Amino acid sequence: MSDDAPDPDEGPAPARLQEARRALEAVLMVVDAPAEASMLAQLIELPTDTVEQVLVDLSASYESEDRGFQLVRVAGGWRFQSHPDCAPWVERFVLSGQSSRLSAAALETLAIVAYKQPISRAQIAAIRGVNVDGVVRTLQQRGYIDEIGRDDGPGLAIMYGTTREFLERLGIDGLGELPSLGDFIPGAEVVEALELGLRPGDVDDVLDDDSASSGDSADSADSEDSPDSLDGADGPPVGD
Repeated sequence: MSDDAPDPDEGPAPARLQEARRALEAVLMVVDAPAEASMLAQLIELPTDTVEQVLVDLSASYESEDRGFQLVRVAGGWRFQSHPDCAPWVERFVLSGQSSRLSAAALETLAIVAYKQPISRAQIAAIRGVNVDGVVRTLQQRGYIDEIGRDDGPGLAIMYGTTREFLERLGIDGLGELPSLGDFIPGAEVVEALELGLRPGDVDDVLDDDSASSGDSADSADSEDSPDSLDGADGPPVGD
C-alpha cells in the first residue's frame, strides 16, 4: 500500500468531515420532517455511523455555544428546532391570535391511544365512558393517530395507534420516552384515605353521628352542663 493512500481505519479526512458538516446543516435546514441518519448517509456518501457521530457532535457544539436552536433526534430522525429556553418568544410569534389547541376530550383520547395502542374505538369508549367517534376523527385529521391494523376478533375492528407526527409534536424519539403512568398514580396512603372517605357505610355513620349530636344538643340546650357552641363562643351556661 502506498504511503500516500488513506488508511480506511482512520475514517474520513478532516476536510471531508467539515464538508459533511456543512452539507448536513444545509439539508437539515430545508427538511419538512426529521431526516434519518441512513438517508443522510446515502446523500453525502458516508457511512451511517460516521454521519450519526457528526450529527451528535454538531448537536453538542450548538448546545455548548448556547444557541437559540438545537439539533435534536426526534421520531427516528434529526431536525433543527428552537431551544426550549426561547419558548416564550416563539409562542408569542407563532401562536398570537391563534386557537388550535386540542380539547380536553381529545387530549384524554390521545393519551389512551398513546399508552394502550393498538386499541379500537370500542375499547377507547369503554375506558372513557362516552362515544369517541368524533374525537377519534379529529385526531386522525390532525395526523396524531391513524389506523394501524385490524383486531383478530369478531367484527375485525379497526385498531388505532399514534403516528410519527405525534412523536414530532411531543419532541420525543419514541414511545419509550413517554412518562411512566406510575408517576401519576397516588400513593397507597392516598388511595386508602380516599377509600375510607367514599365508603357508604362510613358516610351513613357520619350522618348518624351528626343527627345524634344535633339531638343531644337540643335536649341539653337548657342544661347547666351543656357544652360550648360549635363556633367556639364562650359564655355562661344557658340555664343560668
